[in-house]
Amino acid sequence: MTVEGFDPKWRDIPDYILGITKEIWEDRGVATLQHYYAKDIPVRSPGSLVIGNEKVIAATWATLAEFPDRELLGEDVIWCGTAADGFLSSHRILSTASHSSDGVYGEATGKRLTYRVIADCAAKNNQIYDEWLIRDQGAIVRQLGWEPKAFAADLIDREGGAENCVAPLTPETDVQGAYVSRGNDHPVGRRYADILTRLMRIETATIRADYDRACQLELPGGVTGHGYGDAERFWLGLRSAFPAAKFEIHHIIGRDDAAFSPRAAVRWSLTGGHDGAGAFGTPTGADVHIMGLSHAEFGPWGLRREYVLIDEVAIWKQIIMKTG
Repeated sequence: MTVEGFDPKWRDIPDYILGITKEIWEDRGVATLQHYYAKDIPVRSPGSLVIGNEKVIAATWATLAEFPDRELLGEDVIWCGTAADGFLSSHRILSTASHSSDGVYGEATGKRLTYRVIADCAAKNNQIYDEWLIRDQGAIVRQLGWEPKAFAADLIDREGGAENCVAPLTPETDVQGAYVSRGNDHPVGRRYADILTRLMRIETATIRADYDRACQLELPGGVTGHGYGDAERFWLGLRSAFPAAKFEIHHIIGRDDAAFSPRAAVRWSLTGGHDGAGAFGTPTGADVHIMGLSHAEFGPWGLRREYVLIDEVAIWKQIIMKTG
């Protein structure tokens, strides 16, 4: 089986995504980004918006210089779309790397890191043309000996202060890319989106109603949790810090595939004031935009595994930029 418009060496969309990721990063085929990524691609991460494959290439080389032995272990690719309309793959990666050289994360420490990444990539005709990406920056900096708030403050200083530093992504700085679909209409995707919507309305009963009692949770900061209590602490801690922030769901995928549990990928955001006591300390009133990417797997007793990524450093950076 091959995909129309794609190189016949790729069996399907997951094979394409896993294959080009290894080729670019681990096989050092960084130059292949010239044709695997569209010339004017927008790549959105919570920390910045980058336009164009030349900037993506530069950032890739910088990361490889700082972490030369980085591996990207593809845990799952949850996807939707058609050859005619374009595909969207939500690719969950477990990354390992040694902090071997000086760079964005400071002087080399030699420390060995493990952290997750989720990348939502729109692809058509053998090329990625739109992307949303979150690295677990909280996990990275904690393993290097920092707390996310302190690292964000240090980063602002190194980038020239609040007026000059790299601006985190917000709705005002975002751009409309070529991918406009909101996903598919699979019931598993709708089920997970409904769970997230109810959690953001502080309907905490949804956890005990819809989660498996033995659920496994992979949460920001490299935190692994289990059971109802850990799910409640994470979601309530996040929402209570931004109690009036607008919650939006931007993209939903649900899938049933042989050898996999029914699973979903949802891209979402929170936009509003840091007005409540919660996971981000004393309320400051700072306006914050939070980009979120989540995967969920379902079993016979409900949501059995959940993977959630937000960028704690980008959140703290917005708070500090606006409050000092």
